Amino acid sequence: MKAGIIAAGEGSRLRSEGITLHKPLVPVNGVPLIERLITSFIRGGITEIVCIVNEYSLVVKQFVEGKQFNIPITFIVKTTTSSMHSLFALAPHLQTRQFLLTTIDSIFSEDEFLKFLNHAERNQTFDAILAVTNFIDDEKPLYVEVDDRMCINSFSKSEQTPWVTGGLYVFQPRIFNEMDAVVKQGIERLRNFLRYLLNKGYSLEAFPFSKIVDVDHLRDIQNAEEFLRAS
Repeated sequence: MKAGIIAAGEGSRLRSEGITLHKPLVPVNGVPLIERLITSFIRGGITEIVCIVNEYSLVVKQFVEGKQFNIPITFIVKTTTSSMHSLFALAPHLQTRQFLLTTIDSIFSEDEFLKFLNHAERNQTFDAILAVTNFIDDEKPLYVEVDDRMCINSFSKSEQTPWVTGGLYVFQPRIFNEMDAVVKQGIERLRNFLRYLLNKGYSLEAFPFSKIVDVDHLRDIQNAEEFLRAS
């Protein structure tokens, strides 16, 4: 499986709290976020990675290339307006088979991540499989409503469901058939693209993680470090 990493954001919330590093280089337990992701991908059997960074984050590209990881890693340097546009910029590299997509800031258990990948490889009839968690520490979580088989029925801002998205997704490349229509409709942000796919009849499944920490604030770094030590 290939993997795409969206690392094109500005990390404005961390920056406002005094973190001057580019977000992908922010360390958790001494390991930069992007290095932790790539290492987890390699352990999980990912064979190739493509990563998008903005034009002001070339230091991230230089850092990764300097580490000399033992799988091919391609960089796209492009400043995009949203996570959805970043995904579409990755599309030419991800159109051949099932692929993993992640944002840069999710901290998770590697054991659960491996189970997630194995489950996705065994269940390729779904158009998308989303990591979800009932650990909620986000200002604007995207709630996921599911049936008793964990098939996704809807997305909402409601707390009537315990599940929220966790920043890890496995997609089938057929989702890219909707790119032109989505752009024409002015849909932005990955969460809105997920809603669009569901409304168009694509099949989405949720895969539960015990905990995923989204690193957006200083306090999240501490929470993530405590979680990793405990797990």
